[in-house]
Amino acid sequence: MCDWGWGGGFSGMSGWGPLGMILMVLFWGALIGVIVWAAVRVARSREDRPGHQVTRETPEDILARRFALGEIDADAYEQARGRLAERGAGGRG
Repeated sequence: MCDWGWGGGFSGMSGWGPLGMILMVLFWGALIGVIVWAAVRVARSREDRPGHQVTRETPEDILARRFALGEIDADAYEQARGRLAERGAGGRG
């Protein structure tokens, strides 16, 4: 076998033996962990910007938007508002 002067491969890792392998795995694991942590941190910081706020619409907001866009008429709007008010008062209808 030709070792080209490298000390015979992984088994002769500068005299460290199995400890050298363990330290190498820990090093690469830590490096990958830091890269993943940084990527998640950057992604979250982008979500925290004012232009990226995610607000959840209430049923009343959705109803008002649909009425404003002309998707429903005034009668349907009033009827749905009444149902939502009943539901908010404790009735499940």
